[in-house]
Amino acid sequence: MSDEELDAAGALSVDEDQDELLEDLSLEERKERLKKARWNVFMYLGVAAILFGFALFPMPFSAEYDGFTQSAEKDVGLVWGVPVDGEDIFDVPVRLTVTATKPPSQSNVHIGVYMIEQEDCASNLGTYTTEAREGDSHSYQYKETQESVQVDGEYEFEFAIDPGHYCVIVEYMGADGEKIGQYSDGLSVRGKLYPNQFFGGILGIICLSLSAFAFVGAQKHGSVLRSILEGENETTESKVLSEVNKSRIASGPSGPPGSGPSGPPDSGPSGPPQEAGPEGPPETTPVASPDAVAEPVVAEAAYTFEPAENGYFYKKMADGSYDQTVFVQGEDGEYVPHQTE
Repeated sequence: MSDEELDAAGALSVDEDQDELLEDLSLEERKERLKKARWNVFMYLGVAAILFGFALFPMPFSAEYDGFTQSAEKDVGLVWGVPVDGEDIFDVPVRLTVTATKPPSQSNVHIGVYMIEQEDCASNLGTYTTEAREGDSHSYQYKETQESVQVDGEYEFEFAIDPGHYCVIVEYMGADGEKIGQYSDGLSVRGKLYPNQFFGGILGIICLSLSAFAFVGAQKHGSVLRSILEGENETTESKVLSEVNKSRIASGPSGPPGSGPSGPPDSGPSGPPQEAGPEGPPETTPVASPDAVAEPVVAEAAYTFEPAENGYFYKKMADGSYDQTVFVQGEDGEYVPHQTE
């Protein structure tokens, strides 16, 4: 063998090794991608759960009744959020629970709550409370109970405010709408702010969407990987049988086999029936009983061998049906059944 032939053989061997390596790497890459896609599903779901919890987690505050001012006041501090003025979907929810521990002894007493946007809560806020009662400004809000308060009664108030620095004032109001109260009166305030509701909710929805996309990708990678693995586990004989079955389906259903002997009739003189040997077709047709209906003798159908893939053959009968045995062609040209290892 010349040097050029040796080089060509070596190059062919290297190319085959590289093809096998690339096929292995392709399979490993798909496994790795499937693993990453599944991890992304759980990762984005976990991040979305954390963000939703962060959005729903409140910032609490409380205030108690001051006998000197006859009210409960609280400097809430800076409330962050989307800086869009006016009433809109970006407003920060505020929920207050006011407990009338000891309301004034007068009849028809109500509770009034002011939500004032001011940086200095220690200053005189009388002007802003008047503006809040008029209800013309989103920065100064006021709400009041509709029914007369009862001792130890709890009353809920809800506000939607813009980002900023806020002061909360809660006091008893008389029937004429004026502030009332004494040093011995009492009430308590518990409040909750949700400044992270918008940010956490939007980011949580984004992560939830990414998790859905990752799940779809994982399903696709999984289906492709399963088809590849099932193709690798399929034996050569099963592949050939699958091709034979496809050909049978394409040619239509075949009829039932004949009930007569499979071998050709004997052309010699008639005589008493002889028993067939352990191998080979019987030489004569067995004599039927007198009551039985004689069945016609069917000659053995001719057959041909048709090539399949990868050097395999299958036997096609004259009626269009196929033998389920897979054959290979030997060196002498004879067709013998394929022996699986």
